[in-house]
Amino acid sequence: MQLIRHARELHTAGRKISVGIGMFDGVHLGHQQVLKQTIFDARNHNGISLAVTFDRHPNSIVAPARAPKLIYSLPQKLRAIESLGVDAILLIEFDTAFSRTPGDQFVRDLAAHLDHIYSICVGNNFTFGHKRSGNVELLRKIGAEIGFQVHGLAAVSLAGQVVSSTRIRERIASGDLDAASQMLGRTYSISAKVLEGDKLGRKLGAPTANLDIRGLITPPNGVYAVQASTNGEIFPAVANLGTRPTLDKGEELRLEVHLLDTNRDLYGQTIEICFIDFLRSEQRFASLDELKAQIGRDIDAARKSFE
Repeated sequence: MQLIRHARELHTAGRKISVGIGMFDGVHLGHQQVLKQTIFDARNHNGISLAVTFDRHPNSIVAPARAPKLIYSLPQKLRAIESLGVDAILLIEFDTAFSRTPGDQFVRDLAAHLDHIYSICVGNNFTFGHKRSGNVELLRKIGAEIGFQVHGLAAVSLAGQVVSSTRIRERIASGDLDAASQMLGRTYSISAKVLEGDKLGRKLGAPTANLDIRGLITPPNGVYAVQASTNGEIFPAVANLGTRPTLDKGEELRLEVHLLDTNRDLYGQTIEICFIDFLRSEQRFASLDELKAQIGRDIDAARKSFE
């Protein structure tokens, strides 16, 4: 798969291009429908399937106060899109200048830089461009003029409710990870890079990997039995998600993961965490000794979960 930053970088050799456009946070069942239609069109015409997405949520630029926490980090989102089988991803930097691009201009610029667009696939409610000036109707108008088809696909529903990134965030925040996984079409997970921590875990007898979860939606605070994957290896682990109230430092939210029966340096690596079992809520302890004793009990409880 080819990852490009500008449409002109795509080498088509004269082949037709099918384009799927969206933010694709979570790459959920609705997003998958758009991308699968894109791939279907491309394969039916010996063409190229191109996913067009953005490096951040548009609201982070145009309405920061309303910018949601994301389901997936950018690398995790790109991996999920790639796994569906697209030929290329166009990753657009969504900055202030780009946010001012009218919807009409965005589509015409895309068509000008791509040799031959055969089709554009989006969700039926997809809007784009400055002040959301673009929609499916505008796409169809330009398509009729330039010569490409438009698929405005209806939303996917589960149990009578529409699948959306907003609903998935709500389910994750409430701890209903099974419902989130059903809407994602895969097991919900957090994939993030390991940051250098303060090494307190080593002093407490349980060295941890401190994951960079800034900007991500997370389950309720607490201690979890988790499955940790890195470099093709899978490990049983225990994770603490919270602010470490025993230290009373007013810290930001942290996700710290201790691999069971494994001692290795994970700094700088990417770890994917799947939540297996909720063990207990976050709590404050009177001393580090009490915390250390509870960590030992948490590790025992995690082992039982895996049994």
